[in-house]
Amino acid sequence: MNKNVLFICSQNKLRSPTAEQVYSKRSDINVLSAGLNNDAENKVSGELLEWAETIFVMEKAHLNRLRKNFGTYLNSQKIICLDIPDIYEYMEPALVDTLAFKLRRYLGEP
Repeated sequence: MNKNVLFICSQNKLRSPTAEQVYSKRSDINVLSAGLNNDAENKVSGELLEWAETIFVMEKAHLNRLRKNFGTYLNSQKIICLDIPDIYEYMEPALVDTLAFKLRRYLGEP
């Protein structure tokens, strides 16, 4: 059975959708992305968090906000902070390389 993986950033415009796009080609995991801001493209919801088995946040601030605002939905999920700053554009090669490097230990190659 495939593992459900959720990528979270602020707006769901650059980092988390890039991660979703890069890893969506994999047949062994299901990936989605969301943002924590109220005006995010796809907002984090309790339903999304309950779906996810592993959650990757881009910054420590995201981890703190997730725990503060959605703590009741966080039960057995593994939550990992990637420490990727908001300095990249969508699908920027440097971001793709950074994601591949940081996620390799958790997900293997993209």
